[in-house]
Amino acid sequence: MPAQTFNSLLIAERILLGDVVACAAEGVWGLSCDPFDGDAVEQVLALKGRSVSKGLIVVAADEWQLAPVLGHLDRSLRQELSLSWPGANTWLVDNHGVFPRWITGDSNEVAVRVTAAPALAALCRAVGGPLVSTSANPAGADPAKSAFQVVRYFGPDLPRAASAVNRNAGPSTIRRAKTGEVIRA
Repeated sequence: MPAQTFNSLLIAERILLGDVVACAAEGVWGLSCDPFDGDAVEQVLALKGRSVSKGLIVVAADEWQLAPVLGHLDRSLRQELSLSWPGANTWLVDNHGVFPRWITGDSNEVAVRVTAAPALAALCRAVGGPLVSTSANPAGADPAKSAFQVVRYFGPDLPRAASAVNRNAGPSTIRRAKTGEVIRA
């Protein structure tokens, strides 16, 4: 298939068929797939050259798409997360068995975010749930800031959503919800 950029409905269809796709997140392009599809997640990890032990970020269009993990938080902590979203703020929260080990890695926590990226949010809505979103780059390389870089890293056959990033932004900040500790600034 030649290099093509698709709208969110066509990209959503590809995800539902088990494909990995590229889509702009808040500050970098990301690789996305269904977090409950082990084969698709394995493809993401292979593309990145990343170990499953590290875990992956799960993004949603709205908080209700993350309700199974957010529902366990106390009221004040839930409000703190709500005030930080949508945006480039990823929070590590207790998983409570909601997401599989291929998402949480060696942790009992899952990294979650309500995205402010329009194309990624539209994709989550079209799929009807949260998606994996991990930077589109092989391990050790700079995250892709353009569709051209995605093609350079992964070739022209990887489906891409028609989208763009805020070129002045970077990857999301990651914090541990229980302690507020910043894991990645």
